[in-house]
Amino acid sequence: MKLFIADDEIDVREGLRYILDWSELGFYICGEGKNGADTLAQILISSPDIVLMDIRMPKLSGLEVIKQAKEQGFQGKFIILSGYSDFSYAQEAIKYGVTCYLTKPIDEDELEKAVLEAKKALTEEQSAQKKLVEYRSKARDSILQDILLNKADYAYLDYHDMALEASIYQVVIYTNYNQESFQTTWNFADILRLANKNHNSLDYIRLENMNVILLKGNFALNRFQELLNRYISQPQKGSPLDSLFLTYGHPVYTVEQIHASFHDASELMKRRFFCSPNQHVLGFPELPENSETGTQTPTLRDIYSERIANYIQSGNLHMLMEVLDELKNDLYFTDVEVPVLKHYLADIMIQVKSIITHTYGIADLPIPNNAAIISTIEEQYYLYEILQFFTVQFEMYMNAIDSPSRESVMDGILNYIHHNYQENLKLGSIAELFGYNSSYLGKVFSKTTGKNFNSYVDEVRIENSKKLLEEHDYKVYEIAQRVGYTNVDYFHKKFKKYTGMSPAEYRKEQAGTHKEQSILKND
Repeated sequence: MKLFIADDEIDVREGLRYILDWSELGFYICGEGKNGADTLAQILISSPDIVLMDIRMPKLSGLEVIKQAKEQGFQGKFIILSGYSDFSYAQEAIKYGVTCYLTKPIDEDELEKAVLEAKKALTEEQSAQKKLVEYRSKARDSILQDILLNKADYAYLDYHDMALEASIYQVVIYTNYNQESFQTTWNFADILRLANKNHNSLDYIRLENMNVILLKGNFALNRFQELLNRYISQPQKGSPLDSLFLTYGHPVYTVEQIHASFHDASELMKRRFFCSPNQHVLGFPELPENSETGTQTPTLRDIYSERIANYIQSGNLHMLMEVLDELKNDLYFTDVEVPVLKHYLADIMIQVKSIITHTYGIADLPIPNNAAIISTIEEQYYLYEILQFFTVQFEMYMNAIDSPSRESVMDGILNYIHHNYQENLKLGSIAELFGYNSSYLGKVFSKTTGKNFNSYVDEVRIENSKKLLEEHDYKVYEIAQRVGYTNVDYFHKKFKKYTGMSPAEYRKEQAGTHKEQSILKND
């Protein structure tokens, strides 16, 4: 602790220096005063813990020094030394909080006892003050948490005492940019404090494992926006700001509305999944206005799977990328939790894989198995990473099934028909898949094959139905469905047109032919 000696006699000051072993008692002498005015000036600057002071000094008396020092916030202890045992002086000194009143000549034991008692009193006061500060800080943090969560009893809050008086407020939440890092997050609150040059313009608390900053006043909000525009949105590589990811809610104008800004910021933190590469900030303008539920429903999932599989088969990479963009947009406007979205995306990829392998009979596509697909997707932090994974895998699908290039587009269309004849094929949908105008494609198709589109599809279906009639015991209506005819009578009509007989007659004839061939072979 610091000790200050004040007396107008130099011999007395010298004696006080050496009367006790101050260092052993835990003190060092920080200064000396030779008159009242000098003493007051020095103790206000050096702020000693204990002042040993003569009560009668030139310029200002000891009592005047004590009174003025206390009025200006001095918290140390005074021990009065006096050559007079005047009770009135002692009484006045005690009124100003003097610890002890000793008369000269000074007794060493009495001085030591007085100093140690003053030291003990200071230690206890400092401990109590520290506990009070900690208690107030914890209480204030608890109240701030209630305000952020809209659980506060606003009627009983003293905004002045809480240092919450401001014309505008905004909530910022920050964390590590690197989601794999377990290092302590850089203290963005300290960066903002330095930028604001005013610690009262913001509050920082930890809430639900989040680093939360409450900005207060236009100056604080403007400084934050300047930092955002100049340094945070595109931070310098390796800088402290490059290690941060943050979100911020919309500005509000009353303490009662602060929770709304916090809600924005916390919801945006959940939407980090939708960020672009190297994006360090999500702000309230990026919250979707109308979130929808249900994007994860099987119907929509199946639609995306079928569209993607069709564009893979057509070799139309441009349209495939457009579908993935549509998927990204649909997912952005949902309020579904990220783990559910990841399962949904894994389902899409697995279904696409199933469609391609089933359609082309390729069991060993050079792509991950289902467990690896799920694991890879679940390990990604961002949607763009998953869509990049999709793109790479779907291009591999195209290569594996030898999807057509633009130069061989007609071969690709015919190949698509031969692998998907059982579907409800239309010239318009085929044209869209391959990126052509349907009228133009119809003319090119007829010129290339010598048949119109519908006739060609009927021929492919009938050829495949003949194989099924020969090789399987399916009923006729089952075969009709398997080759793409929902109406069995229509199938009968088409089959007779192309073969000259009914499906039953064809099966009977083929059975007889196979029997004759078997007899001849045995002979």
